[in-house]
Amino acid sequence: MAVKDQEVAENYAIYCGDCVEVLSSLPPNTVHLTVYSPPFAGLYVYSSDPRDMSNSIDRDEFFAHYGFCLDQIARVTMPGRISAVHCMDIPLSNAGCDSFFDLPGRIILEHEKRGFAYGGRRVIWKEPLMVRNRTMMKSLHHKTLCEDSTRTSIANADFLLMFRRKGENKIPVTHERGLLNYAGERNPPANVIHDRGKPGDQKVNTYSQWIWRQYASSVWDDIRIDHTLDFRQAKDEEDEKHVHPLQLDVIERAVVMWSNPGETVLTPFMGVGSEVVVPVELGRRAIGIELKPSYYRQAKANIAAALEAGPQEQADMFGEIQ
Repeated sequence: MAVKDQEVAENYAIYCGDCVEVLSSLPPNTVHLTVYSPPFAGLYVYSSDPRDMSNSIDRDEFFAHYGFCLDQIARVTMPGRISAVHCMDIPLSNAGCDSFFDLPGRIILEHEKRGFAYGGRRVIWKEPLMVRNRTMMKSLHHKTLCEDSTRTSIANADFLLMFRRKGENKIPVTHERGLLNYAGERNPPANVIHDRGKPGDQKVNTYSQWIWRQYASSVWDDIRIDHTLDFRQAKDEEDEKHVHPLQLDVIERAVVMWSNPGETVLTPFMGVGSEVVVPVELGRRAIGIELKPSYYRQAKANIAAALEAGPQEQADMFGEIQ
């Protein structure tokens, strides 16, 4: 296995290298949950490294290389367990109003080829004005609506796709006292707080039931969009200006719903370390792989900062840890 750098600790291991090579060194059927954002099929170019999937000539080449990664994820994932993939539809022009490439649909197809059952998607809602201000897409301007509304588009949502590897899950993911912490921007109703962590019959745990109503929804309109790890120091001069790490709320929900404490969570596209930090803070073990050295260095710094933070700082970042 060729890696540029690595750090192995008691509850996490991170590698700077090619995800396919690193994954091929892992034993089969040892990962309980995978959470990640793949390169968005050419929408962004993250580095000039020829191993970088974002450098693919076209989408066919991208999916050929992404397929090698999926082959390994399928191999290392335990039967019956979940792989959660964050993605979005890809605009096919800078104007954003002509057409879109259905990246989620293709990702679903590629997973089904490899023995994963598609378990649905969560839509991560984004406020349209915020999207317009960040992307400056003409198709989102009110002026465009007034001049020719056929040239308007939508504020693209993100998606969290859920895949279950076929086979029997022999280790149930249990919540004996229900869901203990809500990751989102709403305030739980005052009349349910008293049930938090309630033992016994969970049919009367109104606090956990309220959280589950938010998590089970097909539309997540309560994600704190800017609730992310620091990424600015990881950017090189040639990086896309709007590269943004996955929100901590999304990762926390996936980790809590689909893994038990002590289990292994994998991210093959680690970025600045979000999908490592959150599982570790939630009592899991994490494996992170990142090709780009500047992202790896920032991930390493973010992980160290999170582990050194006191209880209150951790609560501010992640909510009250379960």
